[in-house]
Amino acid sequence: MKLKKQVTVCGGAIFCVAVFSLYLMLDRVQHDPPARDGDLPQISVLQNRIEQLEQLLEENHQIISHIKDSVLELTDTGAISPSGHLPFRSANGSWVLPFDGRPTFLSVQPLDCQFALGRRSQTDLQMLDVYSLLSFDNVDGGVWKQGFEITYEPNEWDDEPLQVFVVPHSHNDPGWIKTFDKYYNDQTQHIFNNMVVKLAEDPRRKFIWSEISFFAKWWESADVHKQEAMRKLILSGQLEMVTGGWVMTDEASAHYFAMIDQLIEGHQWLEKNLGVTPRSGWAVDPFGYSATMPYLLKRANMSSMLIQRVHYSIKKHFAATRSLEFMWRQTWDIESGTDMFCHMMPFYSYDVPHTCGPDPKICCQFDFKRLPGSRVNCPWKVPPRAITDANVAERAGVLLDQYRKKSKLFRSKVLLVPLGDDFRFDKPLEWDQQYFNYQKLFDYMNSHPEMHVKAQFATLTDYFNAVYKANGVAPGTRPPDYPVLSGDFFAYADREDHYWSGYYTSRPFYKNLDRVLESHLRGAEILYSLAVAHARRAGLEGRYPVSDYSLLTDARRNIGLFQHHDAITGTAKEAVVIDYGNRLLGSLVGLKRVIINAAHFLVIKNKDIYRFYQTEPFLETDDRRATQDSLPQRTLIELESSPRYLVLFNPVEQERLCVVTVLVNSARVRVLTEDGQTLPVQLSAQWVSAIEMSGEASFMARLPALGLAVFHLYDSADSPMTLRSDTHYIFIRRKDDPQEVRVQIQFLTYGTRPSKDKSGAYLFLPDGNAKPYSQREAPVVRVVEGPLFAEVVAHYQHFQQTVRIHNVPGVDGLSLDITTMLDIRDQNNKELAMRLVTDIQSGDTFYTDLNGFQIQPRRYFQKLPLQANFYPMPAMAYIQDSQYRLTLYTAQALGVSSLASGQLEVILDRRLMQDDNRGLGQGLKDNKRTANRFRLLLERRSSSGKQSQTYFPSLLSHMTSTILNHEVLALPVLPWKHGVPSVRTFAPLAGTLPCDFHLLNLRSIQSLVNESRGRKMCVSVDFACCETDEDLEFVIGKKTFTFQLLQPMSLSLMHSQPPLSNDSSINLEPMEISAYKLKLC
Repeated sequence: MKLKKQVTVCGGAIFCVAVFSLYLMLDRVQHDPPARDGDLPQISVLQNRIEQLEQLLEENHQIISHIKDSVLELTDTGAISPSGHLPFRSANGSWVLPFDGRPTFLSVQPLDCQFALGRRSQTDLQMLDVYSLLSFDNVDGGVWKQGFEITYEPNEWDDEPLQVFVVPHSHNDPGWIKTFDKYYNDQTQHIFNNMVVKLAEDPRRKFIWSEISFFAKWWESADVHKQEAMRKLILSGQLEMVTGGWVMTDEASAHYFAMIDQLIEGHQWLEKNLGVTPRSGWAVDPFGYSATMPYLLKRANMSSMLIQRVHYSIKKHFAATRSLEFMWRQTWDIESGTDMFCHMMPFYSYDVPHTCGPDPKICCQFDFKRLPGSRVNCPWKVPPRAITDANVAERAGVLLDQYRKKSKLFRSKVLLVPLGDDFRFDKPLEWDQQYFNYQKLFDYMNSHPEMHVKAQFATLTDYFNAVYKANGVAPGTRPPDYPVLSGDFFAYADREDHYWSGYYTSRPFYKNLDRVLESHLRGAEILYSLAVAHARRAGLEGRYPVSDYSLLTDARRNIGLFQHHDAITGTAKEAVVIDYGNRLLGSLVGLKRVIINAAHFLVIKNKDIYRFYQTEPFLETDDRRATQDSLPQRTLIELESSPRYLVLFNPVEQERLCVVTVLVNSARVRVLTEDGQTLPVQLSAQWVSAIEMSGEASFMARLPALGLAVFHLYDSADSPMTLRSDTHYIFIRRKDDPQEVRVQIQFLTYGTRPSKDKSGAYLFLPDGNAKPYSQREAPVVRVVEGPLFAEVVAHYQHFQQTVRIHNVPGVDGLSLDITTMLDIRDQNNKELAMRLVTDIQSGDTFYTDLNGFQIQPRRYFQKLPLQANFYPMPAMAYIQDSQYRLTLYTAQALGVSSLASGQLEVILDRRLMQDDNRGLGQGLKDNKRTANRFRLLLERRSSSGKQSQTYFPSLLSHMTSTILNHEVLALPVLPWKHGVPSVRTFAPLAGTLPCDFHLLNLRSIQSLVNESRGRKMCVSVDFACCETDEDLEFVIGKKTFTFQLLQPMSLSLMHSQPPLSNDSSINLEPMEISAYKLKLC
């Protein structure tokens, strides 16, 4: 033990020397006078020094990487400052910041992630291998253009008739060409009103519905008779709710927090209003599919799912091998616990011409909405014919031929035939046209045994149940000889080389705003749940604004709405984007109100004097946004000689040591902790532009997990702990042949091809390789150095990049903080990219995350066009070799690739002047001034050959992503006329949670009866990377609360298991997400 402590202390000291020497390097630069125009010798000298600085920086990274593998628990360095607690410069000029000696987070043991070394699922189909196998040659397949000719023998169904399940549906986008409300008013409400009448006319009629956002809106306006009629249709099985999420979520840019939250919102609405439990997933329109979605559906207790938009070459391959139905297994699952039965639709689209069989010209003749006289016709110039006694035999034979050919692509003699399209069945006439004509065809087929077919209308679950029954297995169980698959289905191409990889980045401003709201929603949920529980226990529930629950509901639904596959993707019309933006901004304002109201109650020392006044808030918000498309402006704290209280909220479930920056009106800042300890403060400028600035005060704070910490701020003439940052301007020119460095950041631009098909909101169709970004004037570069952080800011014409390193022990100080402020509104058909160039020997392999939940290995394929090698990056991407791993973390979803060994490339923003012919009818011309935020982490890897194949993130990696996406909120206490009541730190956890544990949410839910005191709470937890040797005890409020209820639940809270006892431990497997229903008393 003594040796371990000595190693820890020594390691910490070495680490500090290595990090702080960076500031000495910066100091070498700052003492040179600014270069003048034409002063070429000084420019050359200056650039040489900058290059030396870059080399020294990389050497420091190498030292740090060696140390942090064994020493992550830092202690006091033993350095004694001349003034006791002041930061000071060491003999070599580097800043030394005295620490308090407490650990910054839990130590990571070498064996913590052993599961990652051995866990690799055994599957028949691994999508990376499938990509390696296919030639992607796009050969003309005849009537099925992207496939092949299908033949069959007429007697194949003599022993076992073909079962045909025709599933009517209507795909309703909650915003795309029209806003959500406009779609509802013009079309969707009429679909529901017709549904109630038309399905009731014949019990053989079936229908499925997916988007609960629309259904809830209709339900709230429907009278009781319509509600009862709809409930009867659902309970009788004529109408099925499939997936049951608030929307049909995007799966590329969406974060798994929001994917789960919108699923819970939809499922909870169904349970509360209808008592309905979805059993099957339906996703016909997302532009590619993530392996995260089948896992979430599985955890929600669903058994089957369907997908459609998959690369046409993959569909062809799966059809040829009869692998269109498979068990989808997670990459870490060595058994079959995550298996989800999945059906892949084989043809081009989910519309009627591409669902009955391989020949769209024939299938279109059975879309009876296109009968002559309709405004919709068949592009193949052969219209449908109404079914009569005279033609039913011939028509049934033609249709059965298509059914048989399609069935040859599957392993059972059970066939799924979707019947629908976008916003179908909004007119009573179409209900009659489709159902009457198809019923005549079914009646004829079913009454002629020689046809060996049984056809009927069905729901999606009707179909899946028939497949399971035909194979003699229980629902959700793998049928004999069906393949097992792992991996995902990105990038999607619908024809030729038209890859849908542009939308990974389209409208990054709103992708970032979405992530900000997700963090606020999680924080608001947690604080609200804790505040209500405390208020109830103190008998003050009547004083607390429990009405804030409606703000949480609105935010859940607006964030859920934005996960729609035409919203977060950036693929809606400009007016629709504005509508989404206004909804998000309104919810952000509401969530900030929930947070400050909860924080007010929780930090008040004497709860008896607590009073809530709507018009007199106790706290200010951390920042404000003037409009839905503007960047946030920090709240200015006006200091006086009397203290201003500042409440800091840490939304992370581990104690956090970090630098906090606030905007102040004085350069004489003094910051005290709650117990009166004076903290070092670094004063610096907030640069509005290259020449405009205001004041910032930064200090290092230790914050309790999920807690609220109180600090005192003064305007004090005697502020010995306040140190100013040194700022220096330099003007540089880039060499034609820049010196090679370990990590180099380059900026490049892509154009779009000059031919007819060009890049748009969906498609990325570049005009070749990227070209270096260039501008006429040299960029302005500013270097800031201080005891808490140092940063380099480069001002270019279209962007400003800030690279900052924090002088803080622990997670916050181990990575570079990078912010790129973009404004490309004066560009035409340009896409701006950031490329990291390193000497890491990564070859053609790189890694990207799926929805912030798991990692997918990728490979650069030269046989594919450049745009096919880009993938979604919602949270991180990295390259690695046997020695190093370099990870780029992002606070907004973007597109990423590695086009050469040692490189990572991210598309930052896109401005495109034309539509890409995918139905939007607009280009991307509504760009905003956008702040893209990143972190960059270099990790040393074990030399073990086994380790080199591992692609799970480290614990440090998970925590780095977490702190990037969940920033500390700084909430100033407003001055009160009669003085501010005493406030104190609120620390809700009685103990520290393991660092490989993530509290996904603490979500208040309403009981079926509308009573505030019966409110329950849900916890979703995620073991992100590693396995712990200890039982996990969730010790929230252990000092003051007991669990009246602790019950394991399915992910969306619709299926329960027996409750646990009050002293139970919660055991989680690696990568497991679990949900629990709690009731605190």
